[in-house]
Amino acid sequence: MADNNQNNQVNPDLVKEKEAAFARFIQEKGLKTTRQRNTIVNVFFNMRGHISVEELLKEVKNVNPRIGYATVYRTLHLLVESGLVEERRFGDGLARYEGHSDVEHHDHMICLECGEIFEFFNPRLEALQEQLADENNFEIYRHRLELYGACKDKDACERRQQKQNAAEAQGG
Repeated sequence: MADNNQNNQVNPDLVKEKEAAFARFIQEKGLKTTRQRNTIVNVFFNMRGHISVEELLKEVKNVNPRIGYATVYRTLHLLVESGLVEERRFGDGLARYEGHSDVEHHDHMICLECGEIFEFFNPRLEALQEQLADENNFEIYRHRLELYGACKDKDACERRQQKQNAAEAQGG
């Protein structure tokens, strides 16, 4: 799946903050800090979007080719356990991981044709949810909104599909 947020600049201070928070989490759990784990965490927080284990592994191997799938997988699950990362599933059978960014909350629109994931935030939608909760004497702790459909710009959608197919044909 493509992601419309992957080209944004990553805030280096935010990356350092996330790395430090993960280091504290690892220490509190009584686990040891390893160079491989640190590499994976650094690479993850320098990526944008909704990242699969395979996508992260590919990027990690550019830094250290000796890091394997199992290490990446276990580190991602520690990141989820730490609360710094959220595991998402968008209906394609693949777990994707999203680091909590400077944007506190957002929702998703997923194109079922090209796989593009569009993030959005709409204050009117958020207010409507609160209003509905109030009307039904309900307190919302959290929510997740995922809208599945298709891009209206069919040409752009087809270009993304072709780009994705070409990348898959090249093994990545």
